Amino acid sequence: MAARGKYFIQDKLQTPAAHHESFAKLWETKWKEPAEMGVYPFMFGTAKDFEPIVEEMTRVSANKGFALDPAIRPQAEKLTRIAEEAEAAGEREKASEYYLRSSAVWRISRFPAPRSEKQRYAWEEGKKVCLKGLQLREHPVQEVLIPHRHAAAGEGSHIPVYHQLPAGASKDNPAPVVVIITGLDGYRTELAVWMEGWRQQGVGTVVVEIPGTADSPASKEDPLSPDRQWSSLLDWLDEQEAVDHDRVAVWAFSTGGFYAIRLAYTHPHRVAGIVSLGGGCHHMFDKEWLDQVNHLEYPFDEAHSLAYKFGYGDDVEKFKQEAHKYSLLNDGTLDKPDCTRLLLVNGTDDEIFPIDDYYVALQHGPSKEARFVPNKKHMGEPESFFIIMAWIYKLFGIKGDARQQLSTMPFKPKY
Repeated sequence: MAARGKYFIQDKLQTPAAHHESFAKLWETKWKEPAEMGVYPFMFGTAKDFEPIVEEMTRVSANKGFALDPAIRPQAEKLTRIAEEAEAAGEREKASEYYLRSSAVWRISRFPAPRSEKQRYAWEEGKKVCLKGLQLREHPVQEVLIPHRHAAAGEGSHIPVYHQLPAGASKDNPAPVVVIITGLDGYRTELAVWMEGWRQQGVGTVVVEIPGTADSPASKEDPLSPDRQWSSLLDWLDEQEAVDHDRVAVWAFSTGGFYAIRLAYTHPHRVAGIVSLGGGCHHMFDKEWLDQVNHLEYPFDEAHSLAYKFGYGDDVEKFKQEAHKYSLLNDGTLDKPDCTRLLLVNGTDDEIFPIDDYYVALQHGPSKEARFVPNKKHMGEPESFFIIMAWIYKLFGIKGDARQQLSTMPFKPKY
């Protein structure tokens, strides 16, 4: 257990969140507002695209998760057809918007992870339309298949990433780059929402997925597989002439934050700085914690999603018993003598990964930087974004505009 045998949110552990009761509750209490704003998990989406889905799901009194497919697929395909017609007519802007709107609908169908056949289909279709939409933009995003040179036997040969550099980046004028490490359910198709804002600040981006999710080639089960993936990624970055190798930062989100902390130790000083936002390192693997999270802040079955991600399939109880083999405290990582400059940021009331984990990280190994957002849940949004962007601006020596950058995040449909 955490300090003094209690987690920071110990008093809230037994209180189920309303959004777990039904799809209608999920929509009204957690999803409607972000859908109207066009932000996570509805990036590139619009609330009106989800109106027929919500109506149908509510009508049949459906719960969330796998049962979403019958209600979602017709709407996603309808939006794709509009995009294809616009593209055929040479209307690039309209086509881009509708491809991206279709990707938002497919996303909700495969949430939180493509564990069923229908969800895997939704993931594949969502990828296709998302990349089409991003490549039709005025400043297109490219997909790069990075050679996984450090792969172990049985691992994939390439690391698929989204990549973008600002105009004018070259060997003679290299650009700083932020490597965005994704989370448990938000993949490169989602975290691409950050790329345009960084481009406008003169910063390039690489968006990469963590082991056990999306298209990561790394072994789900092997605790050392992320080290090999990051070695391949960083070696590739070192070869890019248009990248300023003295100004590369990593910003990892949620579950990705666990990997960011590990990366800071396993690859010390390969990058200028690393941010772990909403991550964990030790207590996130407590059985006591995992026994409670399925009814807390996360909108789906978090413990089961993590079990799937770490290679345990549906055997969540076995995962709970063995999860501590991934602990960065138990494996000695946190007590290594050297690590990259590391910033830890989260909301104090996080119910997905306990804030207690950042206290553990601060109490072990080299000194780190930390900023906790009081009375906020997972990731401490939106205050955490301003904290992190200011830190990265200073790290890169640029005069960024956080408010302007964040204004690029909400999706504003034109058509």
